[in-house]
Amino acid sequence: MQALHIAASGMLAQQHRTEVVSNNLANMNTTGFQRSKTEFTDLLYSEFRRPVSAAVAARRVVPAGVSSGLGVKTASVYRVHEQGSLKQTGNTFDLAVRGEGFFQILLPQGGTAYTRNGTFQLDDAGQIVTHDGFTVAPGTTVPPNAVDVTINGSGEVLVTLAGDDEPANIGLIQLAIFPNPGGLQAEGDSFFIETTASGSATPNNPGSGGAGSLQQGFIESSNVNPIEELALLIKAQRAYDMNAKMISTVDQMLATR
Repeated sequence: MQALHIAASGMLAQQHRTEVVSNNLANMNTTGFQRSKTEFTDLLYSEFRRPVSAAVAARRVVPAGVSSGLGVKTASVYRVHEQGSLKQTGNTFDLAVRGEGFFQILLPQGGTAYTRNGTFQLDDAGQIVTHDGFTVAPGTTVPPNAVDVTINGSGEVLVTLAGDDEPANIGLIQLAIFPNPGGLQAEGDSFFIETTASGSATPNNPGSGGAGSLQQGFIESSNVNPIEELALLIKAQRAYDMNAKMISTVDQMLATR
């Protein structure tokens, strides 16, 4: 009797779905976080009678066979790349991406990570870095005598020095675009790593080549909708309860055999 295993697979699937929803809700206030969604697929089928078999009496092809499904499994957990709302902070080095693209972060062990979290600041050398001190590629150093810093929508870092009337361009912040951003590997700390599935990163100036523009003094909130996530959580709980009820019912049936 396969019903126990089928119901158990349903409980495991809904448990995984609940974990994904819980992670979404836990990160609803995480800057630049993109919610995940779970997709399921059915398992193999046991065929007791194939549709192409011939009926013995009439010697005709059977229009429909007899088969039994063996449950469900998690097919994928993918990120939903929707624009989160922009929240004004007023901080000079807070940046939000309006559109496609990821900030490029140089890791201390080598390599590049990608993120939508644009809460940046200056280190002791005047470089624009993340809150962990990782350099924002390609690397821009603000002079200590700067009295005003402007980062425009095209990523140009414009600095007004003491005694100067006109701002000077001291660098450019680029965005990376991927053929399949859903294939990026999440590493925690709002960082993603390039994979074969994501394709190679293509650096572009903000506002060109498909990359979005930058918004200074803003950060991108997560795209988690708590009402929608709570509705999904209730659906997952109901489905879990029904599968648990199925196990209880099958156990009673087996006890009477």
